[in-house]
Amino acid sequence: MGASFPGFSKEAVKFFRDLEKNNNRDWFEARKPVYLEQVKAPMEALVTSLGAEMIKFAPNEVTTPQKAIYRIYRDTRFSSDKTPYKTHVGASFFRHDLGRHIAGGYYFEVSHKHVGLAGGVYMPTPDNLRILRAHIMENHARFGKLVREKKLVSAMGELQGEKLSRPPKGFPCEHPGMEWIKFKAWYYWKELAADLMTSPQLLKEIVTRFKLMQPVIAFLNEPLLADKKRRAPLETGWV
Repeated sequence: MGASFPGFSKEAVKFFRDLEKNNNRDWFEARKPVYLEQVKAPMEALVTSLGAEMIKFAPNEVTTPQKAIYRIYRDTRFSSDKTPYKTHVGASFFRHDLGRHIAGGYYFEVSHKHVGLAGGVYMPTPDNLRILRAHIMENHARFGKLVREKKLVSAMGELQGEKLSRPPKGFPCEHPGMEWIKFKAWYYWKELAADLMTSPQLLKEIVTRFKLMQPVIAFLNEPLLADKKRRAPLETGWV
């Protein structure tokens, strides 16, 4: 029997809806028990169940609830929006030997407005960006086939990411994979109906889309893993 999750409660949906209207510390602190019981605890259970399914197709990206789930507190230091709390709860799943966001991984979030799912490389470092572009250049036909796979596109839409207006320096302008090489990040993002949050189908929908994205994410991690292996003697010394 596979893992299961009954869905979040209607109280969790109401919590986020009310939080959007009362995004301040006094209101949140008075209702923190509701957050802990109706949002945080079920989210931990969902991440655990998701991990039990991911181990079948993405075992290296299985992440514990403690490391996967983002805090509800917003970082307002560099934002004009000073509201202290997020009006959603999200979790990311990533290879701990490569890092969160800078390498290929998975993400989902739930709120009273939508259920969001994502996968790919969102914030590559300059070194990772260069490595990924070179990998795509050398394997553009395989990459194009993976990202255009019909079931994947139907479930997640087209590959997204900010692009350069011109070919990056050092890459041949007429290369057939230039449409992908220009990307500064490579990821999918899909928003599903908010009522999925309270449905027992929530886990299945996340698993289905994560599984469809797996070949693309594995491709993106290939050169990063190879680079890490190459660098290992330099960082740890020869054994």
